Amino acid sequence: MLASKRILLIIGGGIAAFKSLDLIRRLREQGAEVTPVLTRAGSEFVTPLSVSALAGRKVFQELFDLTDEAEMGHIELSRSADLIVVAPATADLMAKMAGGQADDLASTLLLATDTPVLIAPSMNVRMWQHAATQRNLAILRGDGIGFVGPNEGDMACGEHGPGRMAEVPEIVAAVQAALADGPLKGRRVLVTSGPTHEPIDPVRYIANRSSGAQGTAIARALGALGAEVVFVTGPASVPPPEGVKVVRVETAQEMLAAVEAALPVDAAIFAAAVADWHVAGASQSKLKKTKGGLPKLEFAENPDILARVSQMTTGRPGLVIGFAAETDDVVENATAKRARKGCDWILANDVGHGTGIMGGSENAVTLISAEDAEIWPRMPKAEVAQKLVERIAKALLDGH
Repeated sequence: MLASKRILLIIGGGIAAFKSLDLIRRLREQGAEVTPVLTRAGSEFVTPLSVSALAGRKVFQELFDLTDEAEMGHIELSRSADLIVVAPATADLMAKMAGGQADDLASTLLLATDTPVLIAPSMNVRMWQHAATQRNLAILRGDGIGFVGPNEGDMACGEHGPGRMAEVPEIVAAVQAALADGPLKGRRVLVTSGPTHEPIDPVRYIANRSSGAQGTAIARALGALGAEVVFVTGPASVPPPEGVKVVRVETAQEMLAAVEAALPVDAAIFAAAVADWHVAGASQSKLKKTKGGLPKLEFAENPDILARVSQMTTGRPGLVIGFAAETDDVVENATAKRARKGCDWILANDVGHGTGIMGGSENAVTLISAEDAEIWPRMPKAEVAQKLVERIAKALLDGH
């Protein structure tokens, strides 16, 4: 998918630099030519020899290298690529980019280029949340810099939160999206993602444990294949992907309205964990504890978004895909759900206690169609997304 694409990879100094080695391998597997630039801090975590061996070419490190300047020069190096990727992008590198600083090879290349730039931030959670980093983030977004991640999770320093570098499949998908001219070019696809929040009163709400990670990965992978993606998301705990139209909603009713507004589309993937019920007549004031006992909450059914779209008589998407999060009799219940809703495919997953699927980084799904049930092994959600969108592309190209 990246055949003959030239990628300049800048490796910053952080513990996540070890992922850059796998990133080089994955990019080359896709057919890309990778020219590595290793910062001085980056060389404290990965060696020039290992980077060079995987890239199959010389590693550039020094700004004032007489041989390099005579043969190519940093100006030519910065402009000969189709895309510049910075992974990991440390807080220091982001600050240099935002401020237009150029005191080493990496920062000089980034300042001297008119090539698109994609960065994968990686840093301690406090550094990421610091006001200075957030100012730099806003500046870089305004300058047109692309971002992938950071993700939330445990860190080498022992803390937990946003700041982990995106996983390699996510970065590869973002690279593909940045250079997209794939099999889904010209196709419009709708993806719903995340939980919905159904208010009880202005303070409290009903929700579920969905992080939005799987839907986000699917939207990113679709973009990598060239699709125009409309991404309707509830209040997810992961950031939305770059390069897609993001529509933020809170409730199931709002999600339904956003879905209907996005139609028509070629395909629709309903990965959101929509609440089945909402509180009828939610209080406009905060409910108070009283001596009279617990408040009485009456529930009403939410709209069935998947069924409504699947059963449209006019304007139905050519391919409608749902998800079935089950805790018992997973395949049987999901198979019945597919028939009941009327969708083309359903991805069933076991979200029972101890699986770590809902809210986790991995998924184990069974793709159920009218023909069969195909069991996929447990894998990172980014890889599930990649496998799914390749199947979607084939189905649409075959005229599903």
